Amino acid sequence: MSSSSLRIVSTAAFLQAGAGRLGGLPVDAAETDTAVERHDVEFARPVEIVPTPGPVCPHDPNAALGRRTETVAVDPGLYVPDAGLIDALGAAFCALNEVLPLRRVGAATLVVTARPESFAGLRATIEGRIGPVLMATALPGQLNAALLAVRRRHLVQRAETRADPQLSCRTLDFRPLSVSCVIALAVVVIAAVFVPVTLFSVITLLALLVLLANSALGLAAMAIHFRGRASAPPVPPASDTPLIGKRPVAVSIIVPLFHERDIASRLIERLTRIDYPRALLDILLVVEEDDRTTRDTLAETELPPWMRIIEVPRGSIQTKPRALNFALEFCRGTIVGIYDAEDDPDPQQVRHAVEQFRLSPPNVACLQGQLDFYNPHRNWVARCFTIDYAVWFRLILPALARMGLVIPLGGTTLFLRRTALVRLGGWDAHNVTEDADLGVRLARRGYRTDLLRSVTLEEANCRPWPWIRQRSRWQKGYALTWLVHMRDPVLLWRELGARRFFGIQLLFLGSLGGALLAPFLWSFLLLAMGLPHPWSDALGPIGEPGVAIFLAVGMLVQWALGWIALNERGHRGLACSVPLLSLYHLMATMAVLKAVFEMLFRPFYWDKTSHGCDTPALPSAIGHDLQTGFERL
Repeated sequence: MSSSSLRIVSTAAFLQAGAGRLGGLPVDAAETDTAVERHDVEFARPVEIVPTPGPVCPHDPNAALGRRTETVAVDPGLYVPDAGLIDALGAAFCALNEVLPLRRVGAATLVVTARPESFAGLRATIEGRIGPVLMATALPGQLNAALLAVRRRHLVQRAETRADPQLSCRTLDFRPLSVSCVIALAVVVIAAVFVPVTLFSVITLLALLVLLANSALGLAAMAIHFRGRASAPPVPPASDTPLIGKRPVAVSIIVPLFHERDIASRLIERLTRIDYPRALLDILLVVEEDDRTTRDTLAETELPPWMRIIEVPRGSIQTKPRALNFALEFCRGTIVGIYDAEDDPDPQQVRHAVEQFRLSPPNVACLQGQLDFYNPHRNWVARCFTIDYAVWFRLILPALARMGLVIPLGGTTLFLRRTALVRLGGWDAHNVTEDADLGVRLARRGYRTDLLRSVTLEEANCRPWPWIRQRSRWQKGYALTWLVHMRDPVLLWRELGARRFFGIQLLFLGSLGGALLAPFLWSFLLLAMGLPHPWSDALGPIGEPGVAIFLAVGMLVQWALGWIALNERGHRGLACSVPLLSLYHLMATMAVLKAVFEMLFRPFYWDKTSHGCDTPALPSAIGHDLQTGFERL
């Protein structure tokens, strides 16, 4: 008898003795075929063929899987997996490759897989760790549930701590920060009582310096924009067969969801429009275990077979990057993309990303897509938010890329090489702007981030208080990121170089300082209205118009950036709203004050942004025609 026959007989005998039947609950036959459709994979590696022994139940999902893959199919939930065998392989290895060692069968180990087409390529690695194996198959949900039942705590802890401790917020000591803030506040109060004019002068000079730095960055962005328009490369065409080298590219898209009652059904519809081979597309809808709102909503929504739900168990914190880290263990793709719940991506976006990676050198580990809004005319906040995004994604980020500076990433429409992401330790689970932090860590490890010339539409946060809450989380995350990476400024200088080191200071301190110190610049309106001002005597007849001209130039630079960005995006109808940016930015001051408070008392608190208040005004196919404005760059 051949060794292959021995494997078949031993596997069948084990299943018959251990379960009496192939596991699973009876379901409708049509649902059975849908449940295992994901196993029909294009470009798949050869499948190890192990015939199914004996009769099978026609409505049993495991039996249907066995018929489809011509293997023995089993529900691993009917057994107690051997924890020692799982540890020998590694829980992360099991999650990534969807394999699960159940128990010893004589001299071999029965290993269940949800991807039999890949098992032949994994056999050598598995046998090198646990010895000879027998293969059986299982449905992905059953396998993941069995794995979590045994190694749940390990995977949760790994999701929370996989980032380098020296580059993670979790190792920050907030006691010195709190003491420093108390001392600084005491100094400010004492100075306000005894030397108020001196205090006001020092703070105002600092505000003017921040305005000068931010205006210089804006002017540089405009100059680079106009100089680079003629030489901009065309958008890479979307390939019919997405390849890197000679291999097809599987892409995993992670979509973290939290308390999403109104957005889930529309999200599924938008993701269904993605034009990419379904056999190479792996979409993970990530839901917190205790989020019954989203879980119940998804339960009422029919998911295509290339989408799956990943439930994140409870842990010591509850943040988006923790959920991303947990989901990363289950991603099958060599490229990992991130979308938010309200996103409406360009249907060709994934193809463009794969093609751009194919044309890029290996050190390009990340592509940042462009973001815009599908509700820009909702109210004045939405109009200003649209202008704000247009300036950032159309002018500032391209300028940073052209100057070779660090690009602080956005939290969505990101595409990353999985190997680089794993080497970095994934996301910092304790950082509330894990995206900006990831951009810095990529640069510190020698990786490059490029911009993806493709647009994702999303919902503008158009109500003042939710906008302030969202912006305060971003500003708190910027502050945490700066503190983490400046713990060792000398090392940061060596890893980034002088130019990118000072670029980090400009980006993070300029953003925070501009919002915090803006009221001191607004105070000069008192002079324009003929009212007393603390600097009235110090300025004199020459200084007063000089300051006025300086402030006017700063405002004009801000407005010019808005007009140029809107013209490039095709939002010319919003041009009259550009002057409202000055009022809009005052909300950022309230947000940064909230961020300072939370830094001291709730540094890891994730202030959830609510979505689903607005539906797209245009169908996706029409809305994405607006992308042509960007393609003129």
